[in-house]
Amino acid sequence: MSEAETTRIEHAGQAGHLSVVTTSTDDGIRVLTLAGEIDHHTGDTLRQALDASGTPRPRVVADMRQVTFMDSSGINILIAAHRSLSEAGGWLRLAAAGESIRRTLGIVGVDAVIDCHETLRHALTN
Repeated sequence: MSEAETTRIEHAGQAGHLSVVTTSTDDGIRVLTLAGEIDHHTGDTLRQALDASGTPRPRVVADMRQVTFMDSSGINILIAAHRSLSEAGGWLRLAAAGESIRRTLGIVGVDAVIDCHETLRHALTN
């Protein structure tokens, strides 16, 4: 991945915070590395990071390996982003979610709507 386009939003480490680092692969896939909690306090950070308005055929992978908590706010943001990216001819993929996050995604059926992958590598190549 190219580090040419790196953006850091907020800081992880404290309860209620979300860190987002954005990079791009050589073939134009935007990778969001998320760390921390996704809830109503941090939702705007995630929403802004997922916004690809003005980008033709946007392709985004959210690396969720370091997400420690996600509530319904996060679910709603992911579904809205999936719809928006799909309507623009692109896609959203989720990668490397931990067990509790995977369980949440499965319970509410997000994994049936948004492509979920075990690893970042799979999300980038499939």
